[in-house]
Amino acid sequence: MIVTNRQIPAEHIRLVIFDLDGTLIDSELDLANSVNAMLRHFGKPELSMEVIARFIGDGAPMLIRRALGDPDDGAYFREALDFFLQYYRDHKLDHTYVYPGIHEALATMRGNGRQDRKLAVLTNKPVNASRQIVQGLGLSDLFFQIYGGNSFATKKPDPLGANTLLGESGAKPDQAVMVGDSMIDVVTARNAGMFSVGVSYGFRPETLKLSPPDVLVDKPAELAEVLKQG
Repeated sequence: MIVTNRQIPAEHIRLVIFDLDGTLIDSELDLANSVNAMLRHFGKPELSMEVIARFIGDGAPMLIRRALGDPDDGAYFREALDFFLQYYRDHKLDHTYVYPGIHEALATMRGNGRQDRKLAVLTNKPVNASRQIVQGLGLSDLFFQIYGGNSFATKKPDPLGANTLLGESGAKPDQAVMVGDSMIDVVTARNAGMFSVGVSYGFRPETLKLSPPDVLVDKPAELAEVLKQG
């Protein structure tokens, strides 16, 4: 079902920016396995996938800080983060997959080429892992740029990454949309003056109630319907 709080003029949209985890890909199991591998390494009890899913979205450092219960020991935290990043680097594509319908939705949103619309990824996940995952899953040709949580001095919901993509694409804020599964993406869009689309099939749909997007969709086909062109 499509819920529209503010109409998005799809024919005028020149830039669509996507979150990655919980929006384009289901990476929950690989992230959870990597977090629990870190916890086992340090003799800590493992966490359920449901709990870990609530920790995802603010970048790897915050994910590990939450998993460890916000430790005071900085050296311990950095060692745990390094272990997680190395483990995830080796296992990031064990189970991760593109949500069904995303390939078709992206093709529809890109259109027939008559209009100059660009697609990009802006995630709080580390940029190297993000680009490797997008490439490994066969999506890289669809995006003109992919930025991660360590690409800039600040992460979403700060608008720096979104503003950079606006500048690189030549789009104005009212010609751009941010698509994501959490309130972080909605607030990012607002901070940049862009439209927002929330997807309820991701990791943190409950947060979209706190910051409702301009349009809320339940599946990729609806995403394509809202943002189709040509």
